[in-house]
Amino acid sequence: MSNLTSIKDIGSLKDHLGEPLGPSNWVTVTQEMINQFADVTGDHQWIHTDVDRAKKESPFGQTVAHGYLTVSLVPVLLPQILEIGGSAAVINYGIDKLRLPAPVPAEARIRLKAELKNVRDLQGGGARVSIGFQFEVEGGGKPACTGDVVYVYFP
Repeated sequence: MSNLTSIKDIGSLKDHLGEPLGPSNWVTVTQEMINQFADVTGDHQWIHTDVDRAKKESPFGQTVAHGYLTVSLVPVLLPQILEIGGSAAVINYGIDKLRLPAPVPAEARIRLKAELKNVRDLQGGGARVSIGFQFEVEGGGKPACTGDVVYVYFP
């Protein structure tokens, strides 16, 4: 992948602070994905799953993806743009500053951009890493989803 940033080891993370990562490949968020997400989470709000009603009543004129569906694509797309060598395990520590400023319409294509924002060294050679991210919608004006994911990398 031409947009992959490969960092040789955990100790080299700080050398890449502030560098842009990505973008990832485009991914189409299909109505089928939205429906499956609704089934898994139990969130069947009509704005996501009722195509006919959404065409008539939604301010977006169609169904839109759940915000959490968009967020759930971070671990799918991040490996396309960031690879950190020498880590035996990675733990999801959380998300800071999550925002959903624009909808992701069904059948839209989105991609991930990111940057390393903070690296905190941990005992034993690990690191807590904050990665700022944003999802852009193809042809959209503003990001659909932004935030900082925090991962802990262990050697």
